[in-house]
This record gives sequence, C-alpha cells and structure tokens, in this order.
Amino acid sequence: MTDTLTLTRPDDWHLHLRDGDALRAVLPDTARQFARAIIMPNLRPPVTTTDLAAAYRQRILDARPPGSGFEPLMTLYLTDNTAADEIRRAQDSGFVHAVKLYPAGATTNSDAGVTDLARCHGALEAMQDVGMPLCVHGEETDPSIDVFDREKAFIDRVMIPLRRDFPALRVIFEHITTRDAAHYVRDAEGDVGATITAHHLLYNRNALFTGGIRPHWYCLPVLKREIHREALIAAATSGNPRYFLGTDSAPHARHTKEADCGCAGCYTALHAMELYATAFERADALDKLEGFASFFGADFYRLPRNTGTLTLRRETHAIPGSLPYAEGQQLVPLAAGESLAWRQVADTTSS
Repeated sequence: MTDTLTLTRPDDWHLHLRDGDALRAVLPDTARQFARAIIMPNLRPPVTTTDLAAAYRQRILDARPPGSGFEPLMTLYLTDNTAADEIRRAQDSGFVHAVKLYPAGATTNSDAGVTDLARCHGALEAMQDVGMPLCVHGEETDPSIDVFDREKAFIDRVMIPLRRDFPALRVIFEHITTRDAAHYVRDAEGDVGATITAHHLLYNRNALFTGGIRPHWYCLPVLKREIHREALIAAATSGNPRYFLGTDSAPHARHTKEADCGCAGCYTALHAMELYATAFERADALDKLEGFASFFGADFYRLPRNTGTLTLRRETHAIPGSLPYAEGQQLVPLAAGESLAWRQVADTTSS
C-alpha cells in the first residue's frame, strides 16, 4: 500500500468559477490543485462572444492567488444565433478552446441555450472546419422523458445525428453519468471524448436520500443507479484516453441549495483530487489516475502536458462543514463533515 502519490500536475476539463466575489472565493481551491481548467460560460449574461470571453478571462487572471500560474481556458456559450465568423474569431484568439452546448433549460443558467441544433449548423460547420471542440451537456430536455433517462435519450436524439452530420467535429460528452454514455464514447467513430466527475464515480442516486433529502448531492445530470456508477468506474480506470477528468465543480450559496427549489451543482474544487484518488483506490486502480487526470484531457485538446507535479499523502482528514463564500454567505462542499484518506501535501506549480 502506497502512502504517497505524485502525479504530473492535473487539469480540470470542466469547471464553474462564477464571477465577482464568488469567483474570488472559489478560484484558490482550483488553482491549488490544477494547472489549467476549461471554464464554463454560463454566467448571467452568458459568455457568447470572444470579447466577452477575453474580459472574463482577465477577471479570472486578476483573481488568482499571488504567485499562481493557473491558466483559464475559455469557452463560448453556443446559442441559436452564434455566427460562423464568431467561431473563427474565437479560434484565432488563442485563448478560447471550446464552445459549450447547453440545451435550453437543461441546467443552471441554460435559459439562453440552444432550442434547435439545426439553427446552429453554420457555427458547427465553422467549428468542424477550424478544429474547435464542442463541449456538450448531454441531456434531452423533453419534459415527458424521465430525468434519469435524459442522457440516454440525448444520445439517440441529438448525439448520433450530430455526429452523422458533422463527422469531423471534435466533441466532448461532458460529465457522463450512465453506462449508455460510457459505451457510446468508447465505441464512437471520430474524435470523441468524455469528462467524468468525482461525485459520479463515488456515489449513486441513493446518496441523494440517505437519512433524508440531501441537497448538496443534487447535480445535473443527476446521480444514477449503481450499475451506471460501476460503468463509469470501469471507463475512468480503463486507461482509455477518451475519458478524462472534469470536476463540474459548481458553487452555490448554502441557502440556494437548501431551498424549496434548490440549485443543481456539487462543490468539489476544494478536495477534487482527494475524491478522485479515493474512487481510483477503491477500484484498485491508482496507477491509472495520472493518465485520467493529467494526460488524456491535454492530449484531446491538443495542448502540451504539464511539467509540474502534485503530491497526495495518505492522511485522514475531515471535509469542512462549510466554507466562506460571496457576500458573507456559506458554501457547503460535497460530503461536508465526512473524512477522506488522501490529502494534497505538495506540488510544483510550473505548467
């Protein structure tokens, strides 16, 4: 049994940082563990243009802790009206690395998302031409479909037709949660990848209801049955480079989670690598963690691998019950009050 684990500095290929005071509160957690992160664009208003992405990127850089070399990798929010010329501007910028597809109404701040993918064909053609990846929130929003079946329905109704119409488009199926999605990504032709969160590796849907309703385990896509969690573990620990780390860490103030209509999202940036190490160790696959966390995402995005390191030590410690957040509010991390067996102890910050 190893007591220390040193990895090439990992990256987070799916992250929510919010803005303003919230950004300043949560960014240090990510910057402590990750060299880079793909930044989600679902602000209010959303980041729909290269100019807006440039301004948001600067706010992130300004909020970095002193001495941090953390690099935000920006994305644009795809809408029914995104122009092909905007895609080309984004590609030429050098700092926009993907475009995000939110089906309208699928998740937090997705109201401005795509209502009909046919309206985006010009933008998608431009993305295919210039090699810009499309990050996909893969849930069908038809209200007649059960919430636990929306990812599978999305594959049939959206993903397969999308890949047929744009076979050279580079697609990341984000935060996959089902055996169906894991197998689709494994078997799909073309340049297809997937991110997997720590919470979907560690928990099934029972976690939402253990001892009562537990809002801090509520996220979208929602946690699924155990057969799906097992399929995700098999995918993440397989060594297949199509699967890589994306926390989908999504901060919400405590009172907006513990509410009549609570927000979807789990805050994991505080202890992300400790959570992933726990999941991989339970699967007897710690030797596969570095590829998943540090190599495969960079390779998919055609970026250099990092040169710094991150070290975890076997050390039992309690997850805080809450953290300071924006405007004097509190932020509750996933599994608050529980204990983890791994803890970050050292890293070198070069990227």
